[in-house]
Amino acid sequence: GALPTRELVTLRVRGLRVDDAPTALSALTGRISLQAVKPSWFVFSDGFHRSKWNDVLKRALDLAVAMVGLVVAMPLMILVAIAIRLESKGALIYRQTRVGRMDKCFEMLKFRSMCVDAEKANGAQWASHNDPRVTRIGRFLRKYRLDELPQLWNVILGDMSFVGPRPERPCFVEDLRQRVPYYDERHSVRPGLTGWAQVQYTYGSSVEDAFHKLEYDLFYLKNMSLTFDVAIILKTIRIVAGGHGGR
Repeated sequence: GALPTRELVTLRVRGLRVDDAPTALSALTGRISLQAVKPSWFVFSDGFHRSKWNDVLKRALDLAVAMVGLVVAMPLMILVAIAIRLESKGALIYRQTRVGRMDKCFEMLKFRSMCVDAEKANGAQWASHNDPRVTRIGRFLRKYRLDELPQLWNVILGDMSFVGPRPERPCFVEDLRQRVPYYDERHSVRPGLTGWAQVQYTYGSSVEDAFHKLEYDLFYLKNMSLTFDVAIILKTIRIVAGGHGGR
């Protein structure tokens, strides 16, 4: 039957609490239906009034872990750089402008996994599954997300967090904010190396995929906590270890 519109609905599923009717079923689905959301929900929903101290602690942990991670990963990063250089000439690190927290743009770093001048012919476009522009080494790097290792530096700089909505390119953001309701809500926090949408949804390369991923991003934004972050990181590790990266 339909959910009550005036009665408080409280569900506890896997340690997450949802306190309002529009998101009652989200505890079961892991996403918040955009069709059920109203603008007032972002004002009155408890989940969007985040503690300043939680933000400070999240940032402190991000900084500490990223610094240690960069040191530990350095030998692997050197091997990746050598492999890229042996396969093809061109820049080892690919810099791409992405939209971050509060719509602030930054240069996101990745190991180059595509051929040089991959967008010269057709301009900016979403990467797709089995993208022909991806090099042989690049396919391996994406499979195990090794191409994302330079983003540890983005975390240190404060552009990104370990967990959050994945950042998108400005040209795509301009289009998506016109076509997907509440899309800019994902810019209320730092973007992440991984996120709830990435571990829940398959590889996406369309407006429809962006719509569904936002539903998972909104669920994360409402239920943000360090415990939730740890759960997402652990699930990311399982996905990457199984060779299902690059989502």
